[in-house]
Amino acid sequence: MPVGPARMPLLDHLSELRRRLTIIIVCVLVTTVVVYMATPTLIQVLIDPIRQFMPDGGKLYVTTALGGFTLRFKVAMFFAVIVCCPIIIFQTLGFFMPALKPSEQKWVGPTVAALVFLFFFGMIFCYLVILQATFGWMLDQTNDFAAVFANAEDYINMITLLELGFGCAFELPLVIFYLLIFHLVPYKTMREQWRFIYVGLLVASAVVTPDASPVTMFLMFAAVIVLYEASLFLARRVLVARDGKASLKWSRDEYQEHKFNED
Repeated sequence: MPVGPARMPLLDHLSELRRRLTIIIVCVLVTTVVVYMATPTLIQVLIDPIRQFMPDGGKLYVTTALGGFTLRFKVAMFFAVIVCCPIIIFQTLGFFMPALKPSEQKWVGPTVAALVFLFFFGMIFCYLVILQATFGWMLDQTNDFAAVFANAEDYINMITLLELGFGCAFELPLVIFYLLIFHLVPYKTMREQWRFIYVGLLVASAVVTPDASPVTMFLMFAAVIVLYEASLFLARRVLVARDGKASLKWSRDEYQEHKFNED
């Protein structure tokens, strides 16, 4: 009889959780302090894609005495989270490692690499494509009747939220891929119910985007649809190659029964 993973007592679980959270928090705080000195340059990098749409050649304005410090700290922490992203993901997955079977643990390395890649890919896509389209449309709604005041906190908050939103949204293919290859959801069901899934992705795109711009919502929707279909395509190839074409209809119970018969 195969031996499952050893169970860890509750206090050991809590101790392990505290240790990993401490590592994440310390890494983020130390990186924030280091990055803080470079925040003036980083702020210019953030607004560079939308500079052409901003008044006064992209000059930002702070309206409170503590506004500059608060903004710099937010930007430093934003970049610290990005820099520490691999550590955060690795420590999070590492906490769940003891609960995984040996056959499942081999997926951890590729999963960390895929999570990091997709997160950065989403942020780069947002920086190169989304920011210009979003701010171009939003500021154009104002220019016809009022002058735009470039409040630094408002602009930077919107940019960072968009970047994080797209970074997280681009993790969708990995979620779909694992749902399918572990037969938590049958491939056939997800393929046949595409209309409902598309509507759900549209609603999710509207919720995740931090602005009320239809441009941002539909651009995110288009991006996640492409990623969704790509994940289905890849999962189908893996399922057929591993378990045969009949596995596309399997439920979780049918998959476990197949694995038991193989063993």
